Amino acid sequence: MALTGDIVRSYRGPGAVLRRRIGGNDGRGEARALVTLMLACALIFVGQWPRLSREAYLSGRELDMLVGGALLGWLFIAPLVLYGVAGISHVIARIFGGRARYLEARMALFWALLAAAPLWLLWGLVAGLIGPGPARDATGLAALAAFFALWLAGLYAVEFGERA
Repeated sequence: MALTGDIVRSYRGPGAVLRRRIGGNDGRGEARALVTLMLACALIFVGQWPRLSREAYLSGRELDMLVGGALLGWLFIAPLVLYGVAGISHVIARIFGGRARYLEARMALFWALLAAAPLWLLWGLVAGLIGPGPARDATGLAALAAFFALWLAGLYAVEFGERA
């Protein structure tokens, strides 16, 4: 299945899409999770460019330095933090009776981030072209709400959903 089609379908049925994206026990699950996470982080990093460009122009700072900081944050630090968040969410779900594997819990978080990435791209565009204000805030809240809704729905599907 195409990635973009699965992203769109995630907004209607996140659990089913997540289960299909996890796939079977073919041994490629961890690689698939890492690629999903890195693609999501890379898209969000690219989404920061318009905002960073605006900030560099208005403040007189070097764009290279701002982009370098965003690169470090999104492609090196965020994946480590997100692995930790996924592990903690899995442990909490286990306390409440969750039955998923760590891989499935990680994929729930990573897929939610990737599925919400188009909204983060839009947020970066709004922040870069319009700047601070209600439009940027509303777009950011929509992206954040979509991420949390997709993550919680996916986590619930893998932790508490029916096993095939």
